[in-house]
Amino acid sequence: MSDAKKHPASPWLSVIGIGESGMDDLGDLAWSLIAEADHLLGGVRHLAMIPEDSTPNAERMIWPSPLSEVYPKLKALSGQNVVVLASGDPMEFGMGGTLARHFEWTEMRVLPSPSSFSLAASVLGWPLNKVTRLTIHGRNPATILPHLLPGAKLLILTKDGSSPAQVARLLCERGLDQAQLSILERLGGEKEKIIETTALALRDAGGALRFDDLNLLAVSLPAMWDGWLPTLAGLPDDAFEHDGKMTKRDVRASALAKLAPHPDALLWDVGTGCGSIAIEWLRAHPSCRAVGVEPQEKRRAFATHNAEMLGVPSLRLLSGTAPDALRGEAEPDAVFIGGGLSDDVVNFCLKALKPGGRLVAHAVTLGSEQLLLSMFDRHGGELTRLSIAKATPVGPHHGWKASMPVTQWAFVKPV
Repeated sequence: MSDAKKHPASPWLSVIGIGESGMDDLGDLAWSLIAEADHLLGGVRHLAMIPEDSTPNAERMIWPSPLSEVYPKLKALSGQNVVVLASGDPMEFGMGGTLARHFEWTEMRVLPSPSSFSLAASVLGWPLNKVTRLTIHGRNPATILPHLLPGAKLLILTKDGSSPAQVARLLCERGLDQAQLSILERLGGEKEKIIETTALALRDAGGALRFDDLNLLAVSLPAMWDGWLPTLAGLPDDAFEHDGKMTKRDVRASALAKLAPHPDALLWDVGTGCGSIAIEWLRAHPSCRAVGVEPQEKRRAFATHNAEMLGVPSLRLLSGTAPDALRGEAEPDAVFIGGGLSDDVVNFCLKALKPGGRLVAHAVTLGSEQLLLSMFDRHGGELTRLSIAKATPVGPHHGWKASMPVTQWAFVKPV
């Protein structure tokens, strides 16, 4: 068994979390790191908490805009004593996690304070293991939509004082007028304040209710309501706007089961149409990614609208046809081919697919079915014929109405 990874004796990049009470809550190690810092980086509010005479030798730096400029600046300071000031727990939707994507973990030291989530849970009496933690700071508020589930409790980091009203409007648009909201301002400090209301009351208040920019929003959803949507594959077809050309619910659920979404996985959706496959892929896990290829502008508009309305605005759409539109794209973990099926497209996607990746292709015409039969003969995999029939009115009775059968080829690329 290999030895556990350890930090070096003196990591040069320290990230220190600060609560609303400021520097009074910091321990001796945090104070010594600040006092010995060559460079002190943070927002205006955090830097103002540090007395000038406590950091006589430190260059003070404010976060640049855009933030991406900070990473090369920090890399240039490697080996010097750099202290980054952050809010609460820097590893909870914070700067610690962001910096960890750009620097080796062995170069860093993180000293957290209690996170806003922990403070809110202690005030509300909500066990954190039963709460969904989200952020709309720097993100589209629509990303909360997949988490609107019966009985759910949400803790949401906000952007500013206008965020609670934005969320209230979204909730009301989904029929959740009576969702219970708590706006928690300046948690952990002397000015801590909690305002309780409903989504409807906050929406109707317009600009009459003003909140501190430092707030966290708690949302308690009812046990049940009409029209809620699960995160498992197989959303109702009427959840999407489309022109009739889409992968229908039962067939879509089968395809997604074989595509097997998992954290941080990238999907190529070839022939995206209204985006149903890519959207359900993205709803499966918050870190999933998807690129859709669709030549028709009208269908790209449907896909963009559906992605926003179903809470996954990160769907990236390419105008054009495969394989040309996909050249230069990152290698996918999964590929779905629902349109534009050809020998060139399948071979290009198979070559690009990561080892262990999955490809699912659908055919409804005899010619495209023949192509999938040849791919099955050549590469193996799983070949399935999906035939769905639904009960429909026949006079005063009901009878079975069959949809056009779909031939499905599913393939897993050898590792």
